[in-house]
Formats: sequence, C-alpha cells, structure tokens
Amino acid sequence: MGPELKRIKRRKKTKDKLNELYEKSETVLIIHYSCESFYDRPNGKTPRITSIAVRNLSSGQTESFSIHKIAELKGLPPQNIPQEYDSLEKEMLDEYFNFVQSHQGHYWVHWNMRDINYGFQAIEHRYRILNGEPIKVEEANKFDLARALIAIYGIGYIGHPRLQKLILKNKITDIGFLNGQQEADAFESGDYVKLHQSTLRKVDILPNLFERTIDESLKTNARWKDIYGASPVIIGEIIKEHWVFSLLGLVAIFFGIVTGIAFFF
Repeated sequence: MGPELKRIKRRKKTKDKLNELYEKSETVLIIHYSCESFYDRPNGKTPRITSIAVRNLSSGQTESFSIHKIAELKGLPPQNIPQEYDSLEKEMLDEYFNFVQSHQGHYWVHWNMRDINYGFQAIEHRYRILNGEPIKVEEANKFDLARALIAIYGIGYIGHPRLQKLILKNKITDIGFLNGQQEADAFESGDYVKLHQSTLRKVDILPNLFERTIDESLKTNARWKDIYGASPVIIGEIIKEHWVFSLLGLVAIFFGIVTGIAFFF
C-alpha cells in the first residue's frame, strides 16, 4: 500500500472515529487545562497545574477545577496562594481525580495532551508528587483532536500555532483566550483567575471545532491534494468515501444500460 493510499485510509478511520464519538456524545468529555510554563525549566520539575476544565460534548455542562477556587473557599487571599500552592493544587487534583473516577468509561477529547510535558501523564505525575494516587484514563478512551485534524486535512492544513490560527480562520470568539506565553506570564504575575478563564474558553472552543469537522464546515488552508494526495490510485477510494460520487456512478451505469437497450431495439 502506497503512502497516499495509507493517508486516505487513515483519514477515513479518523472520520469514522469522530462520527462514532459524535453518536455517543453524552459520554464524550472535552478536556483542557492550564499550568505553569513547561519551557525553560532548569530544575526539570514538572509544571504546576493551575486549572482544569471538562465539558460534556452533548449537554455543554462544564466542570472546572482550579487553585483560585480552592483558595477562595478557604478564605485565602490571592497574594498568599504561592506559599500554599502545594496544598491547594493537591486539593484541586483530589476533586479532579474524583471526577475521573466517577466518569470511567467516558471518552476524553483533548488538544495535544500527549506526554509528560503537557498531558494526562503530566497531571498524573503532579498528583503523585503531591502524594496522590491518580486514576488513569485508558488510552483507548483518549482522542486527540489536534492529530485528528492533521489526519483529515493534511499536516499543512493551517499555520502555527494551529489552535489560534483555526480560531481566526473560522471567526470563533476568543474572549479570554491566552496563548502559551500569555499563560506563562499570567502564572508568574499570579493572575490565576485569568488562567482559569482561558482554560474555560479553550474547552468551549474545542467542541466547536469538533462539530465543524463533523459537518465539514471547518475552514482550513488545505488544498484538495493536501487532503487526498495527487495519485490516480486514490480516485476509487474517494468515490467509495463520498456517496455523491457513488450515486453519480450508479446513474451513469443505469443511463448506459438504458441507452444500450434503446440502441438494440
């Protein structure tokens, strides 16, 4: 199987998975989180978690977990958060992992949450450092929307940073959205509320992108050949994938049969 045929197979598999998740959207959760900057960390420590947001794809109901909410409940002023960060982060992660425990079997859609720098592993590792016992989300229940869009539209479908460029391209509201550097600056300045608002905005944007991908209304910079490749070998696969082409093929066959019969008589 050549690379272009592999691409079309991978694209179909990804679209099938998207549609499968959409059909069971009541059990699909969109997750995003904010943290201390994971760049330029000379001591090698994993970045602290500041907030996590989880949104149900079907209902839109959102659960959020943040250190500033824990601090507020304890009557702790924002300026005192740095001195109590470990205990606040631990309590926030207690709440988050209780949520994970109560949602075993759900599917988790995320954006590039793939490794120890930024991802499920990073959250789990932070919890272990704080003497917690994390509840793992099974790999089979994770779905990386960022990788899915590459599989569907090709690696050059949008410029970097991809999430921001997609928001602009599709005219999606980005009030409260912070990029990576802005989040790092907000952490350093102790603006935890702003970080939390950014997390909530992103967990609102991701289902928007998910649903636009499903209904094929997502705007990208991808060209036809970026998506399908340029080889004639893939034409048959494209015809199988798109019912319009298949219908046209059947009409052509029927028309050919009718014409043949008329000519014979």
